[in-house]
Amino acid sequence: MDSYNSSYRISVVGTTGSGKTTLARHISQYLAIPHVELDAFNHEPNWQEASTDVFRKRVEESLNTESWVVDGNYSRVRDIVWHRANTVIWLDYSLPVIMSRLMWRTFWRVVKQEELWNGNRETWQRTFSRESILLWALTTYRQKRKNYPLLFQKPEYAHLQVIHLRSPKATSTWLASLAP
Repeated sequence: MDSYNSSYRISVVGTTGSGKTTLARHISQYLAIPHVELDAFNHEPNWQEASTDVFRKRVEESLNTESWVVDGNYSRVRDIVWHRANTVIWLDYSLPVIMSRLMWRTFWRVVKQEELWNGNRETWQRTFSRESILLWALTTYRQKRKNYPLLFQKPEYAHLQVIHLRSPKATSTWLASLAP
């Protein structure tokens, strides 16, 4: 990222389980900017999705600051986020890396009964159902890898600096470059 730019508006994208939220939290801490987690705005109690109007309004309101880092892949709000962003960080890891991370994360969330957003928790039943986060990652992985390069080439996103990180090691190296 350009060090001369005092305004950081960063979107972190990637397949479910790639580490978007973790990276966004680190960036938020290193740069002392707000972190916006799109999942928190989309998931209502009992895993119900917010209506598109409500979701878009929440996102618009959260991005009314000079600097921020947002994580999430929601096409319903991509136009809002990417129009205001100056940088997109794409976590483009291999499927084995993503799936191993996601399996461990899901296992620990179920065991610890960790609350995610608005009272929602992952359960064994949900993990092995049609709503499984593991199944979601498997079914969207190839699509995201194919679609992101096409999206980055669109004229409306030409203003974005794209940082393409292909491994956790590359991400760690990049993140270390932000540390004071």
